[in-house]
Amino acid sequence: MSQRLAIIGAGIGGLAQAWMGARRGWQVTVFEQTDRARAASIRNFGMVWPIGQPLGPLHDCALRSQQLWREAAIASGVWLNNCGSVHLAHHHDELAVLEEFAARSAAAGTDRTLLTAEQTLALAPAANPDGLCGGLRSSTELGVDPTAAIEGLAAWLAREHAVRFRFSSAVSRIEAGAGRGDLTEVVLASGETLPFDRVVICCGASLDRLFPESLADSGLRPCKLQMLRTVAQPADWRIGPHLASGLTLRHYRNFDDCPSIQRVRDRIARESPELDQWGIHVMASQNAGGDVILGDSHEYDQPFEPFDQALIDDLILRELRQVIRLRDWTITARWHGVYAKNPAGPVWQAEPLPNVHLWTGLGGSGMTMAFGLAEQFWLEEEKGNTNLH
Repeated sequence: MSQRLAIIGAGIGGLAQAWMGARRGWQVTVFEQTDRARAASIRNFGMVWPIGQPLGPLHDCALRSQQLWREAAIASGVWLNNCGSVHLAHHHDELAVLEEFAARSAAAGTDRTLLTAEQTLALAPAANPDGLCGGLRSSTELGVDPTAAIEGLAAWLAREHAVRFRFSSAVSRIEAGAGRGDLTEVVLASGETLPFDRVVICCGASLDRLFPESLADSGLRPCKLQMLRTVAQPADWRIGPHLASGLTLRHYRNFDDCPSIQRVRDRIARESPELDQWGIHVMASQNAGGDVILGDSHEYDQPFEPFDQALIDDLILRELRQVIRLRDWTITARWHGVYAKNPAGPVWQAEPLPNVHLWTGLGGSGMTMAFGLAEQFWLEEEKGNTNLH
């Protein structure tokens, strides 16, 4: 009989863990407290974003995750856009950072190309030509439609890998098995109790429901972000690749080693301190239907207000209008998401009970890193290295 694996959470982390377990022959059941995944995994840009990871092991993991996305998309039929990305520079200090980053990337053998303003406009039709200094092209980024991808991957795992999904099935507690050998018991809110050989908990920012004492010692920081979506652009017009403004240079760790980055940070802090206050850096992606997803902001640590702030949306749109041009800016949806970020690494792990693994804290990199990190988790397990904290 195959070993039984329970996954708690049907977001991208849970799906990644379910896939890696199923491809190793485990009998997998995924429990999700709502009728479908409704949290951070469907509330993002849909960017698979290797360029956001610093060169080295994390970047390698992101590239492996990208490969796994391609494999999953072919097998499942979910939409995948090989769009790449362009960072736009509308200030000379931003261009200096991109020049430094391009040189470092070339030395590392990665596919990153510095662009003139004219080359940027030819590649990215949505770039605002006013004040454009240049850009940086990367070929490694992919686009997915978050809601459709999460639902499509779940359907594929159920269809092709016999993964059982238990939606609307909240888990109330997990206990070491009593009288059942080494099996662990998953107890549902309904009272149903099911035995498993291993449990992996991928609850994102909702970990406190099951092991609050572990969460208290985790160092995880909850982050709230606000985002928007436009109407489908007219006449099937596309923005081109994923677009990121110079504001993003101060957000992603991959730019930390560029000598000019401090000049960018100082200028923004001096000229627009409100952007630092709300953690705003702006990006744009486009889904299969032509809608453009816009964002975002970063508010750290609870308690968060349940209401979105119009001020933040206005600042996001203000900054985006300076760096991109859309055919139609009509906003059809506004929302926020909350994710858990691990300041100490790409994922946070603990083992509060034997064969029970907490696996969360992917932060804003879940779509980029989940597949690669889940594969690493299972490879470590196969090596017998269970000390994954």
